[in-house]
Amino acid sequence: QVQLVESGGGSVQAGGSLRLSCAASGYTVSSVCISWFRQAPGKEREEVARIDTTDKTTYADSVKGRFTISKDNAKNTLYLQMNSLKPEDTAMYYCTTHGSWWCWAWGYPSRYAHWGQGTQVTVSS
Repeated sequence: QVQLVESGGGSVQAGGSLRLSCAASGYTVSSVCISWFRQAPGKEREEVARIDTTDKTTYADSVKGRFTISKDNAKNTLYLQMNSLKPEDTAMYYCTTHGSWWCWAWGYPSRYAHWGQGTQVTVSS
């Protein structure tokens, strides 16, 4: 049974940092393409970062240089380090995977079968 559990969200002021975690069970993070998405109220869910099985990382332009995706294979956990946070980063953040080694084309949340419950990030100005 695949399960993803996000944590680490919270409220911070602009310029602050947070580190999100996604604990996975039912598969190993080292063997799948896995992503972070976010969704702000009234907006579509958007992909912000992904890491594949070769540890190649990809970022949305809006977070490039500020966010870092990584994984700890021993803990079977995915992370998202978020620095220099902006009010526009406010959203619910989700980790997701379709459970395979290859990656979908960027930015199609409907193609992912497994989602966590999300963790809220709120950035105040």
